[in-house]
Amino acid sequence: MKHNTILAMSLLALLVVGGCANKGKALPVSGENVKSVVAPIVNTKGEEIGEASFVEAGDGLTISIQAENIPAGVHGLHIHETGVCTPPDFTSAGAHFNPTSKEHGFDNPKGFHLGDLPNIEVGEDGKVSVKVTTAELTLKTTAENSILDQDGSALVIHEKEDDYKTDPAGNSGARIACAAITRK
Repeated sequence: MKHNTILAMSLLALLVVGGCANKGKALPVSGENVKSVVAPIVNTKGEEIGEASFVEAGDGLTISIQAENIPAGVHGLHIHETGVCTPPDFTSAGAHFNPTSKEHGFDNPKGFHLGDLPNIEVGEDGKVSVKVTTAELTLKTTAENSILDQDGSALVIHEKEDDYKTDPAGNSGARIACAAITRK
C-alpha cells in the first residue's frame, strides 16, 4: 500500500511539473496573436486573380503577392483603411491606411501613410510574384497600426506607378485589384 501511495504521488508530481512547462510562454487566447492572414485578390470584374498573404515576424509584416492578368508595368501598392473590395472601383476600401494622420509618400517631408508600400512591377506576361516587408504594420488586433482592426483593411494595386510624394495617393491612378484583409 505504501508503495502505491508513493507511486501515485510521483505521478501527480510529474503531472504538475509537466503542466507548468509552458510557464513564461505566451499562449494564444484571443485574436491578439494572429500570425498570418491570406486573402484572395480580385480584379475590377470581381474575378479572383491571385492571393496575398500577410505574415507577422520579428522584422515586421511580410506581404507576399502572387497574381496574374494584371497590366504589365509598375503599379502603386497601398493598404487601404477598410477591408471591403467591391468592384469595379474598390472605393469601398476607403482611403489609405493612415492612423498617424500623415501625408502620402515616402519622399513627402510631411509623410508617409502607414499604408504606403513600395511599387510593384508586373512582367509582360501579366504576372507578379513579390514580397514586401514593412515594420510599420502589424496583425496585432489591438495595436494602432493593426491592419486587422474592427473593419479590416485592403491591399490595393493601382493602375499607375506611385510617385512617392503626391498627396493623397501618389498619382497612382485607378484601383485595379483588391484583397480584403479581415479577421475570420
